[in-house]
Amino acid sequence: MIQILQFLGALSLMVILHELGHFLAARAFGVRVEKFYLFFNPGLTLFKYKSKRSQTEYGVGWLPLGGYVKLSGMIDESLDTEQLKTAPQPWEFRSKPAWQRLIIMAGGVFMNFLTAVVAYAMLLFVYGHEYVALSDAKYGMAFSEVAQQHGFKDGDKLLMADGEQLVSLDMDQMRRLFDAKEVTVLRNGDSVNIPIDESLKLDLVASQKGFASYRFPFVVEQVGKMTPAELAGLQAGDSVVAMNGVAVPTHQDANVILKANKLQPVVIDYYRNGTLCTTTATTDSAGLLGVYLTPYYKLLPVTKIEYGFFESFPQGLAEGARMFTGYADDMKIIFTAEGASSIGGFGSLAGLFPNAFSAQYFWTVVAYLSVVLAFMNLLPIPGLDGGHILFLLIECIRRKPLSQKFMVRAQIAGMLLLFALLFYANGMDLVRWLK
Repeated sequence: MIQILQFLGALSLMVILHELGHFLAARAFGVRVEKFYLFFNPGLTLFKYKSKRSQTEYGVGWLPLGGYVKLSGMIDESLDTEQLKTAPQPWEFRSKPAWQRLIIMAGGVFMNFLTAVVAYAMLLFVYGHEYVALSDAKYGMAFSEVAQQHGFKDGDKLLMADGEQLVSLDMDQMRRLFDAKEVTVLRNGDSVNIPIDESLKLDLVASQKGFASYRFPFVVEQVGKMTPAELAGLQAGDSVVAMNGVAVPTHQDANVILKANKLQPVVIDYYRNGTLCTTTATTDSAGLLGVYLTPYYKLLPVTKIEYGFFESFPQGLAEGARMFTGYADDMKIIFTAEGASSIGGFGSLAGLFPNAFSAQYFWTVVAYLSVVLAFMNLLPIPGLDGGHILFLLIECIRRKPLSQKFMVRAQIAGMLLLFALLFYANGMDLVRWLK
């Protein structure tokens, strides 16, 4: 429920700001806004209010698939062409110069990108930029099965991509790694060059298991009630160093032994307050002890960069631009079989939010989704802002508008395509859930 509420809150905020971009640009150029709606309202409106001064109807629909503003004299998703049968009026969208209509159509995308920039700037100002540097990954990395098939091994320390140092495990650095021809790792004290095949990124997308994570010690943060760990006497702060006489420098090493001993007793050596202790625990049917581990960022050195208020905005702009260009580059994968199978709908988006509210995490996801929404709305598909922008650019080149019949047909085709994509994306969510 907390995930769903966060998703709906973020979606509502982004939709309102997106439509506000169109609204403000339209009002600035004297275009009458007939409706401003959060969510769609086919057949049912949850709330509405009409301003006597502006004649704009504000409302909330019941279908949370987006929102809209209805501009006088424009062919949009409503396919209302009645106004177009009369002579153009000065307050109508169609009466304005093409450059003004272009700005109105781009207003939503601009507002979403601006939202991302401000969110990133404020996150940097309030929380700074914290990360575990790859150079501080004492125990190296734990790699997914796909990554290991491409030559990486657990314990490798990531050093360079095509000769340039890799700093952290963030998306920007990982894109550099995936696009590189060769990655250098430190393995058992020696530098090893791993050739990167173009199929690595596709294989990772298809597996949906990720690339790598930090290896870190098995330190207990919390013990579950009536679990094997509690029955064995383990406590918060205990640092496990061996199982069945085998050294386990990281929790990944411990998991290998635990999984191999499901429902079996395991001898555990651990340190408590500097004293080496031993106990025996019988794992459950999943090979687990029932403990929450201390996360890696509490056990490995954390690098923190702080920003002043005015410093944060250029950094926020740079981060927004990096995310936008990175997402645009990632979109190439969508047109592959692996990419198409990874598409997700509302379930996947809701899954981006944690099941406990964190302001920092919430605004990080909002910033990211704002970038995604800005990019998606720029796609040249009729029904999206990008489609309207494309037609306006064509109009500028032709020096005359496209025909009303063409615009209506294009709008219908675009809407059918968008509904098909929406159905497919949410269908893939359902398929993954059923698995």
